[in-house]
Amino acid sequence: MDNNRNLFLTIAISVIILTLWQVFYMQPRIDAEREAARIEQKAAEAGQGAGNAAQPGETPVAPAQPGAPATPAAPGGAALPASRADALALSKRVKIDTPSLAGSISLTGGRIDDLSLKNYHETVDKTSPIIALLNPGELANGYFAETGYFADPSIGAVPGPSTSWTAEGEQTLTPATPVTLTFVNDKGLTFKRTIAVDGKYMFTVSDTVTNGGATPAVVNAYGRATRFDKPSAAGIWVIHEGMIGVVGDEGLQEVTFSDMEEEKEVKPTKTSEGWLGITDKYWGVALVPSAKTPWQGRFSYLTDGRARYQADFSTDPLTIAPGASETVETLVFAGAKQSAEISAYEDERAIKQFSLLIDWGWFYFITKPMYWLIDTLYKFFGNFGIAILVTTVIVKGLFFPLANKQYASMANMKKMQPAMEEIRAKYADDKMRQQQELLELYKREKINPVAGCWPVLLQIPVFFALYKVLYVTIEMRHAPFFGWIQDLAAPDPTSVFNLFGLLPFGVPAYLMIGVWPLLMGITMFLQMRMNPTPPDPTQAMIFTWMPVMFTFMMAAFPAGLIIYWAWNNLLSIAQQAIIMKRHGAKIELFGNLATLFKKKPEAAK
Repeated sequence: MDNNRNLFLTIAISVIILTLWQVFYMQPRIDAEREAARIEQKAAEAGQGAGNAAQPGETPVAPAQPGAPATPAAPGGAALPASRADALALSKRVKIDTPSLAGSISLTGGRIDDLSLKNYHETVDKTSPIIALLNPGELANGYFAETGYFADPSIGAVPGPSTSWTAEGEQTLTPATPVTLTFVNDKGLTFKRTIAVDGKYMFTVSDTVTNGGATPAVVNAYGRATRFDKPSAAGIWVIHEGMIGVVGDEGLQEVTFSDMEEEKEVKPTKTSEGWLGITDKYWGVALVPSAKTPWQGRFSYLTDGRARYQADFSTDPLTIAPGASETVETLVFAGAKQSAEISAYEDERAIKQFSLLIDWGWFYFITKPMYWLIDTLYKFFGNFGIAILVTTVIVKGLFFPLANKQYASMANMKKMQPAMEEIRAKYADDKMRQQQELLELYKREKINPVAGCWPVLLQIPVFFALYKVLYVTIEMRHAPFFGWIQDLAAPDPTSVFNLFGLLPFGVPAYLMIGVWPLLMGITMFLQMRMNPTPPDPTQAMIFTWMPVMFTFMMAAFPAGLIIYWAWNNLLSIAQQAIIMKRHGAKIELFGNLATLFKKKPEAAK
C-alpha cells in the first residue's frame, strides 16, 4: 500500500491547496465579477453615471518632466452626461464602419473614443448589445486612444486634447476609405492626419507636419491610452489585467491596476522598438510608436481631477526646417485579442512580441501549443467541445508510456500484496527491518512504489494550461458545446439542487452543481474504486470523500474544463482496466462497488 499512500498524499495536498484557493479566493472573485457585470449592464442600460468629467475643451498642461506627454488639465466640476449618446453629441465626429468595428472619431483631440465590436455580444444571446470597448472621456467608464504633440509655445498651438480638427468633407472611415483631418496654427505649421483601418482592429495614424514658417519648428509627438475605470474581473491572479507592453530590451512589462494605484508611475527605459497599452481579459488597446524616433514609455495612475489609468509614450524632439515636412506614424490596436490576428500583426507589422498581449501564463510553452491543437481541431470539427474531447485523447496518448508504467507498477504491487503483508506481519515489532525487507522486495521484483505519483504530477501543468486556454482566449468565449452548454468558458449553468431547472427557484453559487460536474465526480469515484480501499482510516476517508469534494470545488470552473476532466477520467478507467488485466492483476472496481451495498457486520458486544 506504499504506492497508494504516496498517491493519496499527493492528491490530498493538492485537494487542500485547491480547496482553499477555490473557497477563499476564486469563488468570491467569480461572485464579485458576476455581480459587477450585472450592475454594470444595468447602469449602461439606464445610461446613468456619477462624478466629474474632464471637459471636451481641456488644454494640455506643461509636461511634469522632459519628454512626458501632455495630460488633461483638472476638470471643471461639471456633471457627467446623462447618456452615451449625450457624450457623443458634445463634439463633431467622423464615422467608423468596418466588418469588425462600429463607432466614430472625435474631431476634438482626434480621439478614437467611440468603438464597438460588431462580432462580440455581452452575453451568449445574439440579440444582446455588442461590446462597447472605447467610450468618450466624459463618461464614468471613459476609455480612449489619442495621439498628439507638445512643443514650446513660441511655435504656436500644436494638436492636443482640445484641438479642433477639420475633416475633409463627409467622410466615413472604412478599410477602403481612410479619412483625412487637418489642423493649421497661426505660425504656419500644418498638421495633416490620415487615419486608416484594416478589416480587424488596427488603426494607422499618419501625421504629416509641414513647416510654412521662417524658422525651424521643434515638436514632440505623444500617444496615450487612457481609462477611467477598470474591469470588473480585475484582481483575479490567473489573468493579467492592467498596464502592459514590450519596451525595447526590457521585454514584457506588466503592472496590474492595483499595483499601478500604489506605484503611481512606472517608466521603462527609452527605446525605439516595442509597444504599450492597457489590457483586460478579452480586449486590449495598444500603441505602437514609430521605430524611426526614440521614445519614452510610461505607465501611470493619475489623480489630478478624475483618477485614471494611462499608458503613454513621448518621442524625442523632431525638428522641421522651414519649408520642409516630416511624417510621424503611430499604430493603434483596439479590439478583441484574437490569437491568429495578434500573431499576424506581430509578423506583418514587425511589432516586437506583440503576441504577448495575450496572457498565456507561466506554462506558455504548454498553453500555446494546446491552444493551437484545440483551435486546429475546432476548424476541422466545427465545435470546440469536440475539439477538447479529441485533445484529451491526444494528451492521453502522449502520456501513455508514463501511464503504462504507472498502472503496470500498480498491478505488480497488487500481485505482491501477499508477500508484503507477510513481511509486515513477520517484522511487526521492528519497523526498520520491515522497511528494509520491503525495499529488498521492491528491488527484487523491480517495483517502483512512487511510480504512480509521477503521471499525476506531470499532468498538473497540462490541466492548468487547459484552464488558461479556456479562461483567457477569446475564441473560447461563448463557444457552445451541445444541449445546455452554450459557453464552454463559463460554469455549467444547471444545478442538481433545483432538479436542473425543473423546480422554479434559483440556488446560491456554491450549490450550482450541474450535470457535468456530477459526471466528473462519478467518473472520479469510479476511477478511485479501481484500487483497493486503503486499510488506514485516514486514507480510506480521503478515498471516499475526495470525489465529493472535487465535485463541489470544480463546479464553478469552466464547463470545458469539467468536460475534459470527466472524459479524461473515463479514458483512464478503460486504460487502467486493460493494463491491469494484461498483467494479471485483479480489477477492484466491481468488488469495491459491491462492498458499498453490503450490510456491515455488527460489532461484537
